[in-house]
Amino acid sequence: MLLTSKDANKLLKQLSSELDSLKRQEGRNKLFPAANIEDVEAVRPEYDYRATQKKINEVEEKIIRVKHAINKFNVETVVPEFSKTIDEMLVYIPQLSAKKIKLWEMKDVPKMERAPQFHGANIIDYTHRNYDAAEVEEDYRNIEAELTKAQIALDRINISETFEIEI
Repeated sequence: MLLTSKDANKLLKQLSSELDSLKRQEGRNKLFPAANIEDVEAVRPEYDYRATQKKINEVEEKIIRVKHAINKFNVETVVPEFSKTIDEMLVYIPQLSAKKIKLWEMKDVPKMERAPQFHGANIIDYTHRNYDAAEVEEDYRNIEAELTKAQIALDRINISETFEIEI
């Protein structure tokens, strides 16, 4: 089966949902309550242990194959604009996001700000910014642009490049 990464992840989500459903169904049917005055066989839910385990194992095996194919694609496919594999991009993008958050917090800090009062009324403490806000603002814009470019490049590959999954 030839799929894009986006489609493979959708398939993985469907398989995970199917597995959850099978496990919930098993959980509801493997044990059941019956009063001592009831005919146990009349209230027994339908449950076939062997058939249920077979279905669960089949779905789990499909999940293994799909995840392996996705991982292999991620390790082998290079994002040309960055000369990084998708696997590397999946580390790089969160790093960029963390830098963006840090710079966003730093860029609007005033040069000097009154600190909370801890001393007597006659002493006023100030917190002083120890960096150039313009440099931080420039880095913030550059990181934001790089992050956007990285996300778009990754999205483009995830919806266009295909790979084989055998299930």
